[in-house]
Amino acid sequence: MKSFNLSDWALKHRSFVWFLMLVSILAGAMSYINIGREEDPNFAIKTMVITASLPGASVEETLNQVTDRIEKKLEDLGSLDKTRSITKPGVSIVYVDLLDTTKAKDLPRLWQQIRNMMSDIRPDFPSEFAGFQFNDDFGDVYGNIYAFTSDGYSPREVRDYVEDARRAVQGLEDSGKVEIFGTRDQVVYLEYSTDRLAALGVSQADVSATLAAQNAILPSGEIDAGSERVLVRTGGGFDNAQSLSDVNLRVGDQFFRLTDVATVTLDYEDPPSELFRYNGREAIGLSIGMRTGANIVSFGEELSAVMAKYEQSLPIGIEVHHVADQPEVVQEAVGHFVQALVEAVLIVLAVSFVSLGVRAGLVVTLTIPLVLAITFVVMNYTGFTLQRISLGALIIALGLLVDDAMIAIETMISRLELGESLPKAASFAWTSIAFPMLSGTLVTVAGFIPIGLNNSAAGEFTFSLFVVIAVALVVSWVVAVLFAPLIGVTILKENIAHAHGEPGRIRRMFHGVLRGAMRFRWLTIAATLGIFGVSVWSMQFVENQFFPSSDRPELVVDIALQQNVSITETRVTMDRFEAALKDNEDVKFWTSYVGRGAPRFILSFDVPAPSANTGQIVIQTPGIESRNRLKDQLTKLAADEFPGVDIFVKLLEIGPPVGRPVQYRVTGSDLDGLRDVARNMAALVATDDRTDNIVMDWNEPSRVVRVDIVQDRVRLLGLTSRDIASALNGIYDGTAVTELRDGTYLVDLIARGSDATRSSIEGLTNLQLGGPDGQPVPLSSIAVFRYDTEQPVIRQENRRPTITIKAAITTKDQPATIVNALADKVAEFNANLPKGFSVEVGGSVESSAESQAPIAAVVPLMLLIMAFLVMVQMQSFRRAFVVFAAAPLGLIGVVAALLPSGAPLGFVAILGVLALIGILIRNSIILVHEIEVQINDHGLSPWDAVFTASDSRARPILLTAAAASLALIPISRQIFWGPMAFAMMGGIIAGTVVTLVFVPALYLAVYRVKRPASTA
Repeated sequence: MKSFNLSDWALKHRSFVWFLMLVSILAGAMSYINIGREEDPNFAIKTMVITASLPGASVEETLNQVTDRIEKKLEDLGSLDKTRSITKPGVSIVYVDLLDTTKAKDLPRLWQQIRNMMSDIRPDFPSEFAGFQFNDDFGDVYGNIYAFTSDGYSPREVRDYVEDARRAVQGLEDSGKVEIFGTRDQVVYLEYSTDRLAALGVSQADVSATLAAQNAILPSGEIDAGSERVLVRTGGGFDNAQSLSDVNLRVGDQFFRLTDVATVTLDYEDPPSELFRYNGREAIGLSIGMRTGANIVSFGEELSAVMAKYEQSLPIGIEVHHVADQPEVVQEAVGHFVQALVEAVLIVLAVSFVSLGVRAGLVVTLTIPLVLAITFVVMNYTGFTLQRISLGALIIALGLLVDDAMIAIETMISRLELGESLPKAASFAWTSIAFPMLSGTLVTVAGFIPIGLNNSAAGEFTFSLFVVIAVALVVSWVVAVLFAPLIGVTILKENIAHAHGEPGRIRRMFHGVLRGAMRFRWLTIAATLGIFGVSVWSMQFVENQFFPSSDRPELVVDIALQQNVSITETRVTMDRFEAALKDNEDVKFWTSYVGRGAPRFILSFDVPAPSANTGQIVIQTPGIESRNRLKDQLTKLAADEFPGVDIFVKLLEIGPPVGRPVQYRVTGSDLDGLRDVARNMAALVATDDRTDNIVMDWNEPSRVVRVDIVQDRVRLLGLTSRDIASALNGIYDGTAVTELRDGTYLVDLIARGSDATRSSIEGLTNLQLGGPDGQPVPLSSIAVFRYDTEQPVIRQENRRPTITIKAAITTKDQPATIVNALADKVAEFNANLPKGFSVEVGGSVESSAESQAPIAAVVPLMLLIMAFLVMVQMQSFRRAFVVFAAAPLGLIGVVAALLPSGAPLGFVAILGVLALIGILIRNSIILVHEIEVQINDHGLSPWDAVFTASDSRARPILLTAAAASLALIPISRQIFWGPMAFAMMGGIIAGTVVTLVFVPALYLAVYRVKRPASTA
């Protein structure tokens, strides 16, 4: 480091270095303008959804014949973490969760591999198997959602306008996936009268086959007429519902009009598979995604312009409502963070000017925009965006990145006070402290390694924290040794007065404390270790947390009825609930989703599986206070007026979503026994008064009418079980006969029984079926009817039936606190379970443990890298021990800050605590290095060297600690960053005291330095 002096080189090439500074500022400004904006960092959701169908199968048959085969085959996938399945009669939904260690770039290959695996086992399924559907876009985010409502227009007409809007939006360069939802497709219903069909001796299947044959698209050939070819086209297809009504049919010997045996109606899908509503009015939704890496703020401006222009072309009666506006949210969030960043900059500047003076403070001030500018360039080039994590990282880094500049300028001033020239004083920092500063900077960066190498979903979410801080700190060192000396030579005065007069009051107080710590070194060490032990013991009183709830004003209401409830009943229940939202001053507007959940409008949103018995309401409130007030109102409303309905009023989450915070999974092979165990477990959770709204994700059975066919009678009549099942399915669920071709749409022709037949259970016994000889056959003459129950849904995890007990929390306690309080009861409950049953903790506690495990795995590597850097600098085991001993003592300040503030120790706060290790080691390195300089270069005794070094380094260490801790104040008010800010502020302050008091005492003890007899 001494053979080449970078600071001296900068002074000899001033014009070039000024040019580099100017280019850095301009490039940083351009990068800041062009860099992408997001609300939260992008992270890959490593989940694929496989949907498979076996029409007509019971839930047990579907489980055994479909779900189990899929899950068994998926076990061969090397990257598989676990499978989660939802099995319903005839339908299997399997969620394929990959390992957190799976790289995002490998996902397309793995999704294709899963498709290939399913193709391999396709021949193993029953012949009635209807195939697979794959959704590997489970994590797509639709940051903009529009609701189209109408007055006097049919759903088909509104859909046409929404399709036009979709085409306009897709023309934008940064547009991603654009989807339409909430549509009700037109359907032509052919509602047969079973009595009339039976009277004519005609089967529904025969009529349907005749209609399908007439409407088929078939080639009619072409005529080769010498010099040209003439195509032949046959007509007869159905143009509309009226053309169907006019049809005359002949089936066998019977000739009749279609309307003699059926009613033809052009209607909309009934019952609908899903519904979307805006403020209680039926609507059609347009969800809009953005191209990866684009600037969502710029995209939002372009999208708003396109939609505003499109709205002008809409007729009166059709309205467009912007119900999810992520660009506005991001712009506001970035604005708040930029404000916090400006506040942090002002705080750091105030510390610099007050402590160093105007000129020296100005030098440090000018290094800040240089570091930030270069950091923006690196972020823009590497694809990192401005979002919650990266902006928070900039604020955290801000208090750290001025350390090197402060130390460099402080060193320069001390040399000027000794009478050296400006160039010589400016270049002295390189020869004296550049390498210790670099070692300390790299050690600080190493403290954030658990973030950079954490393979969990939470680690991926916070990855930009590591990158931004690492870049900013390394750049700050470069700026301190390359740019700061030139700025200092330009701004500082050469004839700075000596500052070696009588010390001030504060400095004298510090001298007294330092001398006392040095004299009573063992007492100082013992007292510090004692306080540290108390802090470790006090950690049990600090609340643990995974991620906090979001500070967005939306409120989400999840509604789930009994598993066998129809979508009509779900809609009626939601209508009742939504009545409380009308004219409520705490509600701006709301959107409701019946039979499905809302689109993923933020990445951390938990999208539920679609089902007729579920719904979701997303409420936009004016602000946080209104949101919290409304949450209490709706929670009380749900408890008082909706007994038996699972209603969960929740806030949006930050980071990987978990839903109800307290969860336990009960697994077992026997379904009846599993339900009993789950009910007992739910009762156990209810013993804690802090839990409420306890539900099981599946439990209650549903009614079934079993039609036991008397096979001998059926065979005598020339019928089969297939004939009867097909006839019943055609009557109750309907059968697709053919399609009417209406422009770009295909309108299904659905044959089914009349409304009276389909809606009556008793009517089943009175059904008349057409026999093969044309004679009517009463169903009751060939079948026996009986009522039974069966499970409408079975959930599994890793091929084991699993019931999850979920509970909300009525107090401000964290989930981990409640889980810990129930731990002994749960352990006893688990121990007494029959063989094959078990209870596991789920929810946020499990997610937190899964996220912390990769951190723990990386900590040894972090410590190894730190040890290597410290040994490179110290070249001594004893000096390295002194440096390392200070690292864990920052916990004293962490506990002292978290307990009074009530801030929980969450995932992000844990990362901040680990980062403290690097910060404290950095300060210790600089102090111990200065002690060695005083001994080796200035010839002081070890005792005097410890005192002199501690005194000389106290000012820069205190300044950097003040800058680093005070700069965190702006983000300490935020829900997400608050716990980390409190933890780091407390740790830095306590660590500073440890560095300046404990480290000198420990150094004297390790090296057995005796106090000189002449010392008073």
